[in-house]
Amino acid sequence: MKPVISNTDYVTLKSLIVNCPPHLKSKELGQMMDELDKAEVVTDKKIGNDVIKLNSLFEAEDLSTNKIWKLMLTLPGEANLKEQKISVFSPLGVALIGFKKGMTIQSALPGGMKKFKILNVVNE
Repeated sequence: MKPVISNTDYVTLKSLIVNCPPHLKSKELGQMMDELDKAEVVTDKKIGNDVIKLNSLFEAEDLSTNKIWKLMLTLPGEANLKEQKISVFSPLGVALIGFKKGMTIQSALPGGMKKFKILNVVNE
C-alpha cells in the first residue's frame, strides 16, 4: 500500500524536511521522506475526504489493545497531546498520513510493531 498525499501537503512536508536544521533531523523525518517518495501525489481536489492528511481529525484502533485513538494530525508546532493533536512527524503520524478510513496499517512504533485500523476521518 502506498499513501495518497495531496499536492499541498506534499509541498509543505517536503519543504519542512529540506529546510530542517541538521541538529533537529530525526529518524521520523527520514521515514517521512521515504513515504513522500513512494506516495501517489494528487491534486487537492482529487484527494478523498476519507484520507488522513494535515489537519485531519481521525479515529484509529490499536488492534492489539482495542484502544481507540481520537486525534488530529498537525504540523509539529501545533502538536499538543493534551489537545489530542499529534505531529505529522511523530511515529504514528508518519505511519497513518495518506491512508484512508477502513484501512489497516502496520508500523514499527517506539512500543514495537503495532497494527491500526482507521475507523473514521474528518476533513473540513
